[in-house]
Order: sequence, then structure tokens, then C-alpha cells
Amino acid sequence: QVQLVVSGGGSVQAGGSLRLSCAASGYGYSSYCMGWYRQAPGQEREGVVIIGLNGGTAYADSVKGRFTVSRDNAKNTLFLQMNSLKPEDTAMYYCAAGPERACFDSNWRRTAPYFDKWGQGTQVTVSS
Repeated sequence: QVQLVVSGGGSVQAGGSLRLSCAASGYGYSSYCMGWYRQAPGQEREGVVIIGLNGGTAYADSVKGRFTVSRDNAKNTLFLQMNSLKPEDTAMYYCAAGPERACFDSNWRRTAPYFDKWGQGTQVTVSS
């Protein structure tokens, strides 16, 4: 069973950068599809990016070219490098883990039905 601990959030001005980390404990990290999700106040949760077992990725259009996901399977850690941050990126960010099929779900951005393990979230606030 994998447990996820998220860190790295904070407050930055628009145009700044932050790096989020998601440390996984337990067995099987390298066999999981991993993802980053976010939820702004009053809004539904949305998928930001997912990364598969072999490193294949899918990004939300809103973050393409600005955010980069990576995973270090040796250290059981998932990262999200966020550059050129915008006020609309302000949200609580969560990492998620699920079976491989989570990375083949066309609805990953909205419903994420196959992600069954979630970290506690970290706040990202971007001021203009």
C-alpha cells in the first residue's frame, strides 16, 4: 500500500516558480500511474498532469509549456516543476497514485476514477 506526502507549496508572484514533491512510502511505487491534481476554492478538482510507468505524460492545456512532471522511481518521489506561474494557478495541489490503467483513462482530467491514493495537498498561491 502506498502512502503519499506532498510538500513544496507556497506563495509566489506571477512569473515565479515552485517545485512540488510527492514522497511515496510503501511498496509498488514504480508500478503506479501518478498524477498531480488541483482544486481552487469554489471549483471542481482538475487534473494537471499524469505520468505513466515508463515516463509517458499528459498535461492539461492550461499548464503545457510551463509545468514539468518527473518521477524518480529509485527515490519513490514524484515532482512537479511549475514555472511562469499565473494567478489562475492558485489552488490546493494534490498528488495521486493509481493502477496503470489510470494513465489510459480519457477522463483523467475530470473524474480520475482510477486514482485511489491521494496525498494531503499543498497550497500554491500566485499573486499578481
